[in-house]
Amino acid sequence: MLNPLHIHTSMRAQANIIEDRLIDFAVRIITLVEALPDTKAGRHISGQLLRSGTSPAPNYGEAQSAESRADFLHKMKICLKELRETLIWLKIIERKPLCSKKRLVPILTECDELISIFVKSVQTAERNKGSAI
Repeated sequence: MLNPLHIHTSMRAQANIIEDRLIDFAVRIITLVEALPDTKAGRHISGQLLRSGTSPAPNYGEAQSAESRADFLHKMKICLKELRETLIWLKIIERKPLCSKKRLVPILTECDELISIFVKSVQTAERNKGSAI
């Protein structure tokens, strides 16, 4: 039989890993934004990217303290939405190009991986929303 305490501890450890990745991602976004050109387009994209790319970390923190399963699911969907918006801004930067591919590829990869994690998490939460806590 599975030990509920072990399951809870394992889930918390996984949540900490995701939170750390999101914080590291936000720091990488800030660093990228600071390297974008000081042009009209660069400033516009910088502002948008700064908002969407730093938003998932604190929203994930809020999800960890959700008041209900529905609140948790809502906050996880906000994280996913912000990550998807960030990916679009990163692709715009790549296509323009506003910075080197060498700088951009790792952050694009991480954004894509985080989106995959959140897609699966949202799917699991939606499947489990009818079950007891």
